[in-house]
Amino acid sequence: MTDTPDSPRDWRDTVFLPKTDFPMKAGLAAKEPAILERWAKIGLYGKLREARAGRERFLLHDGPPYANGDIHMGHAMNKILKDIVVRSQTLLGKDAPYVPGWDCHGLPIEWKVEEAYRAKKLNKDEVDPVAFRAECRAYAEKWVGVQRGQFERLGIMGDWDTPYLTMNYQSEAIIVGELLKFAESGQVYRGAKPVMWSPVEKTALAEAEVEYEDVVSTQIDVAFEITEAPNAPELVGAHAVIWTTTPWTIPVNQALAYGPEVSYRVCRVGEPRDGRDSSPLRDQRILVATELWESVAARIGSSLIPEGEVKGSDLSGAIARHPMHHLGGFFAKPRPFLAGDFVTTDAGTGLVHMAPDHGEDDFLLCKAHGIDPVFAVDGAGMYRPDWLWLGGQGSVINKKFVASDGPICTDLREAGALLAASDDFAHSYPHSWRSKAKIIFRATPQWFIPMDRSATGDLPGADRTVEIGAQSAPPLSSPIGRGRGPLGEAEWEGEGSESRLPSPRAAAQLAPLPTGEGNNGATLRAIALDAIETTRWVPERSRNRIRSMVEGRPDWVISRQRAWGVPIALYVNRATGDYLRDPEVNARILQAFTTGGADAWFQADHQALLGEKYTLADYEVITDILDVWFDSGSTHAFVMEARYGQDARADLYLEGSDQHRGWFQSSLLESCGTRGQAPYKAVLTHGFALDGNGRKMSKSLGNVVDPLKIIGESGADILRLWVAQTDYFEDVRIGKEVLAGTGDTYRKLRNTFRYLLGALEGFEESERVAVAEMPELERYILAKLAELDAELKAAANDFEFNRYSRALTDFANEDLSAFFFDIRKDSLYCDAPSDPKRRAYRTMLDTLFHALVRYAAPILSFTAEEVWQARFPSEDGSVHLLDWPVLPEGAATTADWSAIRALRQTVTEAIEPYRREKKVRSSLEAEVTVPDLPASGADLAELFIVSKVEQGADVTVTPTERLKCGRCWRHLPEIVEDGALCDRCAGVVK
Repeated sequence: MTDTPDSPRDWRDTVFLPKTDFPMKAGLAAKEPAILERWAKIGLYGKLREARAGRERFLLHDGPPYANGDIHMGHAMNKILKDIVVRSQTLLGKDAPYVPGWDCHGLPIEWKVEEAYRAKKLNKDEVDPVAFRAECRAYAEKWVGVQRGQFERLGIMGDWDTPYLTMNYQSEAIIVGELLKFAESGQVYRGAKPVMWSPVEKTALAEAEVEYEDVVSTQIDVAFEITEAPNAPELVGAHAVIWTTTPWTIPVNQALAYGPEVSYRVCRVGEPRDGRDSSPLRDQRILVATELWESVAARIGSSLIPEGEVKGSDLSGAIARHPMHHLGGFFAKPRPFLAGDFVTTDAGTGLVHMAPDHGEDDFLLCKAHGIDPVFAVDGAGMYRPDWLWLGGQGSVINKKFVASDGPICTDLREAGALLAASDDFAHSYPHSWRSKAKIIFRATPQWFIPMDRSATGDLPGADRTVEIGAQSAPPLSSPIGRGRGPLGEAEWEGEGSESRLPSPRAAAQLAPLPTGEGNNGATLRAIALDAIETTRWVPERSRNRIRSMVEGRPDWVISRQRAWGVPIALYVNRATGDYLRDPEVNARILQAFTTGGADAWFQADHQALLGEKYTLADYEVITDILDVWFDSGSTHAFVMEARYGQDARADLYLEGSDQHRGWFQSSLLESCGTRGQAPYKAVLTHGFALDGNGRKMSKSLGNVVDPLKIIGESGADILRLWVAQTDYFEDVRIGKEVLAGTGDTYRKLRNTFRYLLGALEGFEESERVAVAEMPELERYILAKLAELDAELKAAANDFEFNRYSRALTDFANEDLSAFFFDIRKDSLYCDAPSDPKRRAYRTMLDTLFHALVRYAAPILSFTAEEVWQARFPSEDGSVHLLDWPVLPEGAATTADWSAIRALRQTVTEAIEPYRREKKVRSSLEAEVTVPDLPASGADLAELFIVSKVEQGADVTVTPTERLKCGRCWRHLPEIVEDGALCDRCAGVVK
């Protein structure tokens, strides 16, 4: 503007305002892809490996996501957290490579390929297995490519050119090699026992493949007539009553269990109650637990008249007959009463029907009395065609089939044995997490790794003495509530439902493994529990969770009856039932897998693999595949050891809390079984991503928050900052409101960097001021920066990035923007460039810039790069090649800055009403009194940004009568005419 004789001079062109092209509006969604392209062009990951070569190594081993479908918020949260860990450890100066990987085998992929077959009305079983496996491989390859691009878009830095895949030939060879290590040391057996089975997917499932959902089931009370009772002859003719929520197990019943210490009451069935027309077994006697007879009466809707009591031990030797005994054959056989220490009076009837095909306790108890499974239910959940009752019918998980008006209950009712049936029993029930269908317990021949038997021969770690009382663990109840009292919600609470899984003592009833020399009997369970104690768990409470799971878990079911996976490459002698343990044969198997992958087993000349010592006709070739958890549990062998040396162990495993029963545990068991130690030194567990209302995300609820959509709209750095800000050790929320808060935090940080870039425009080394020559305020901020530095280092090493990001943002907002920058803007704008105070301030800003951009880089990886390039543009440079900042020393100050800042806050609050009432337009127009002046000699008027500070009885505010400088706008005593220049400004302008 042009000055006129009547208007004051406009001094704006003499003020040194910050200058920068760095935009306030981020535009991350558009900028980030270009930054990614630049990183790829300069080979940033390779440059880092070269720069960090020879330094202390930090190995985070990536748990493999499944190669199936687009990534979801759980994937994004997990990968971002891993990237923040890796980048922070790199910043701390370590060599921290990151090798991403994928789990490529297993049922979900096979299921998708089968769906395509079914759509074409083709039968998968009629297709050549190698051709089918090739289609599964192609499907996995497709999704590996899709997910790779999506993970890279999140800013995840790693070896994307050579990731690890469980379906790579080398990986498959090492996986089968790990299996053969277990086999050679005698840690594998084949046995028929109940396992979790999916009738929909027609395969056994591992604990980690099961989730629990609330269901409503049919509950029934069934009467078994007692035909013999040598210790209580008065019971002959009475009916023992059992209760179950799985009616489909009644056709496979073989015995009844009682509690030896339980008291039982004989009751006569009386008049019907509750408006019922009749009472089953009217005027006949029934036997139930004394504590439960009233609840039984309520369920059957009849009065019960007590007639006597017997002890549980009196039932020893008693015999009952099956309600369908008239069918003959299997159903005509006597049903013995067996003493069971698992029988309780919590609910039900105090008597439990035993079906060794379908319950762990049932199996053990019956096995001990010479009663074997009969395999009546096939893999699809149907009764086999030759079964006398309901042969060829099912499926047993079909609600209509087992309902109170279904064929099972109808036949029992006609036989006069159904006392009660209702379709209203609400409880939690196991489902396959893939198909979401109910599972059953089903006895099938499977391959197992035992938890409680020591290995044959020299096992790594077996020479240690481990005294952990896992072998004495009590038998646990069936997770289906099939033959005993209902399992209430307390017994199924959250992820803790693993405690209801089968008893670890199951293997004890099978043929024992040979005892080798060179070990002291340390079992896999004991070695694993010992390894848990020597591992760092973050948070610490997660140690208890995995310990309880390993203490109570059953033997590891490692076989699956599917096609897409690594085969259990064993030969079983048809005469003895033993599998072949020959190192020379195993070496040939490994060579075949190395050359042709797992397909080699299905195309092999098995006689050539066996060699001249053995005849193929004498051996069964096993074609079951390995549990995919064995695949992923072996990744430490073909990633950590194969890439970084035989003794390499991961410094950190980092996954969601569900992996305590999944990858954390399978990796632990695999490594402990083959190496005698855990494959990791530390394990970090994070929670799950929920919607903004704290609900689990579900397509049916329409509350899924898509990370790809967030990236496309707001950029990956917003998502990365959200992850860092959450308390990720717990479940976390994400939604519009949450992300809006994250966006606000991001904008404040971005504006901090924008201010630094503008304020440092043209800064040169000749301008730098030594710390000792700086004013107290600069030295105080340097001391605060040193405190932040120590806090961030500690948080990074503790993997606490919520703490890290909070400390960083608090420093930027409270110590810098609201305090240091606010006070020193006058000096920056108005002091002469040569003024020592302005030079000291700019020197401190340079120190802050170099520190803050590094601190932010692990979290805001794109923005930090943009900030760095804005000040130091380079074709091949990057902020991510830098080390942790080294701060200048000598920051000690004598002022009590805590007191000064507290007083400054009080003064600011006192001025605010004057601003609202427009008695002053800015704090510069105020004069204040304060009760105590700090002894530091600091210029309080400058620190408080007011006209004058004097000592008084209290904090008071008065509008100043001093005139305003036309350039710096401070109200000072030397100004004699409004708009004229103060002495400082006059000198600068001159």
